[in-house]
This record gives sequence, C-alpha cells and structure tokens, in this order.
Amino acid sequence: MSNSPIKSNQRNKTKVAIIGSGNIGTDLMIKVLRSSKTLAMAAMVGIDPESDGLARAKSMGVAITHEGIDGLVNLPEFAEIKIVFDATSAGAHKHHNKVLQAHGKQVIDLTPAAIGPYTVPVVNLEDILLEGNSQGNVNMVTCGGQATIPMVAAVSQHLSVHYAEIIASISSKSAGPGTRANIDEFTQTTACAIEQVGGASRGKAIIVLNPAEPPVMMRDTVFVFSELPENKDLSEADIQASVEDMVAKVQSYVPGYRLKQKVQFERFEKDNPLLIPGYGQFSGLKSSIFLEVEGAAHYLPAYAGNLDIMTSAALGTAERIAQSMVSGKFQQAGKG
Repeated sequence: MSNSPIKSNQRNKTKVAIIGSGNIGTDLMIKVLRSSKTLAMAAMVGIDPESDGLARAKSMGVAITHEGIDGLVNLPEFAEIKIVFDATSAGAHKHHNKVLQAHGKQVIDLTPAAIGPYTVPVVNLEDILLEGNSQGNVNMVTCGGQATIPMVAAVSQHLSVHYAEIIASISSKSAGPGTRANIDEFTQTTACAIEQVGGASRGKAIIVLNPAEPPVMMRDTVFVFSELPENKDLSEADIQASVEDMVAKVQSYVPGYRLKQKVQFERFEKDNPLLIPGYGQFSGLKSSIFLEVEGAAHYLPAYAGNLDIMTSAALGTAERIAQSMVSGKFQQAGKG
C-alpha cells in the first residue's frame, strides 16, 4: 500500500491537525508526514472540498473535512489531537482559537492574529516554555518576521537597537488568498514582534509581492539602527560574527536560509545624523543585512522560501512543545 510508510510508527507520536488546506497548510502537512519524529498527522481541515490540500491529505491517508472548525470538532480523531496548527487568516483564527481553547488544545498560530506570544524559535521559544506563558496559543508572527527578527536579535545582543526596519520580498505566486488578505496584519504584527522579540525600541515592516517571471526567491533586507559601541573591545566584526551565528541556528531547520553578503556598516555621528522618515534623526551605527531564503520545495517550488521558513518554524515549535508535553513540563491552557 503506497501510504503505509507514512502510517508506520505513529502510535507514540503526538497527534496534530492543520486548519487551512492552502499553500502554507499543505506544505506543513507534507513536512509533518515526511520528517517529523514526534508528530503524527491526524486531520487536515479546509472549507473548499475541491482544494488540492484536502485531496493530497486524503491520498496520504489523513482524515479530512471541508466543514472548517466545526467539522474538525466532529471528527472521531479530534479527541486524541493535542496540537492544532491554524494556517488560515487572522480574522478566522480568533474564532478557531476560542473553540480550540474550550477543548483544551494547544494552538500554533501561523496567521498574524497574534493572540498568543510572538514566537521565533531560535530567539525566544525556550523562554516561552520555561515561563509557561503560552496561554494555549503561540503565534509564529509572519514569514518575514521568522526570516528577519533573528537578525535584529543578533545585533541587539550586543547593542541597544533604537529602530529596525525590514523589507520582505516574496514571489507573488507563493502568496495565497490568506496571505493577500492579511497584508495590513502582516506589517503590524511583524513590526510589533521586531520590538518585543527582536529587541528594537521601534520596528517597521514592509512586504512586497513580486510578480516577476520566472518567480524569484524570497529576499529580505534588514536595517538595524543602534547605538555606537561604547565598549572598545566590541567591534563591527563581533556584530558580523553574531549575525553569522544566528544564521547558522536558523539554517538548522531552514537549510536554504543564507546571507547574500557580509553585513554592511555605516556610522552616523551626532553632527551628521541620518534622517529616517517617521522616526526622526538618528546618530549611531546602521547595520544592513541582506538575506535569501530558498525553499525545500516540499509543495511549491524552491522559490517559495516564505512557505518553508514559516512552516519549518511552526514544525520545530510544535515538536519542542510535544517533547515538553511528554516530559510533563508543559501545561496546556484552556483546561478546566
């Protein structure tokens, strides 16, 4: 039977469901089925009975429903599901989360709804688990946030970051209806996470849907404006090393994540400040970081790095939460 390898050795794994059978949800499903050693796909949920994601799930032996969150709750598999990924839209997620919390499910939110704490695995996941403040819901920010916030954090580990601005450019072909419906939420949520997780006093985010043919890979530009180093032992080479170390950490789960060139530095003295629209005059160190994200091509081709970094981050987060559940060190919210 063609799907027997997928079904093997599933009994000891934590069962999960995915709401959203579009690009992000389908890519995530394939990752769970192909590579996860701790998670088992229990259900794929959509609202379009003709969606490719539901068809693929069915062909792989995964339970499906096209009746949305109500259909998921009514599935016989629902009782054993511990973790639910939501890959729909920010607006829909509010209702989904309310229902799932009532049933005591741990939710991993891949929309910009930002109900739970912003989570960027290499920066703050362990802190969230240690503090036990997931509230039954963790938010994966956005694809742009997952790509760029680690870079802001790499600088803020050494210097006070006054302002950080990111520009995420993705192929138009990789942006599904949910992404297009959440452009405003993308910019707002990413900017807030740049501040709360990245450590910037103020953040700004921009997304560009590039219609180029052939489709281009995801590119991210990160501008970090920080104080000038007061410690004479701290140099620009140390910032470069911090960025490279963070890149290596992200590459552990997104191999196609890479720097396009070395970090570019500019110094602005108080007598010759830089004027930043919407921020004001800045004097200090500007670090310019240029990234490219090549996807693993599990669903869409390799140009869709925005899918890969989002779903890989969500998968890694779920696996780490599942480990904590098994060890008894993780308390799900929403129960009682």
